[in-house]
Parts: sequence; C-alpha cells; structure tokens
Amino acid sequence: QVQLVESGGGVVQAGGSLRLACAASRDIFNFNRMAWYRRAPGKERENVALITSGGLTSYADSVKGRFTISRDNTKNTVYLQMNSLKPEDTAVYYCYAKPSLLASSVYWGQGTQVTVSS
Repeated sequence: QVQLVESGGGVVQAGGSLRLACAASRDIFNFNRMAWYRRAPGKERENVALITSGGLTSYADSVKGRFTISRDNTKNTVYLQMNSLKPEDTAVYYCYAKPSLLASSVYWGQGTQVTVSS
C-alpha cells in the first residue's frame, strides 16, 4: 500500500506560478512511474505530466514548456512546477503512482484544487 498526499494548490492569477508536491508514504526510488493528472469541471481526467524511475518525463501538449515534473527520492516526493498559469489550468490535480511495471497496482492521492483567475 502507498498513501499519496498532495499539497500546494490554491488560487493564483493568470500568469502566476504554483508548485504542487506529492508526498508518498514509502520509498519511491524504484517506482516505475509517477504522474500528475487533473480533472477540470465537466471534463474527463487527463494526464498532465509523468516521470519514470529513470527520470524520463512526458507532458500533455497543453502544458509543455510551462510545467515541469520532478522527483526527489530522498524525500519520497514528486513535484509539479506550474508556470505561466492560465484559467484553463483550473482543475483538481491528482498524484498517481505505479510502483511496478509488471504489477497492476496503482495509487492515487486525494487531489488538490488549483484555481487560476483571469
């Protein structure tokens, strides 16, 4: 079992920045992948950014160049640095962890609200 706790959400004006953090309840250094998803009102959940155990990253086209995902294995924490925020980034952001490539188990955080005002 893995517990994931997100923090760092809030209200920010368009053009501003926020950094989300996802703290895991156990070592993440060998987790196959960790990611951030978001769900905006009336929309389906979408993957925003992903990072593998080897440090490879990928991003949704809508956030490329503005968001950066990183992981600090010493703190068992994954971050999402969000710059140049837009009103359309408003959503609940969820942390996701898939510890093993072969096993099907995945874990989700409870979510943190990000609101970008115009």
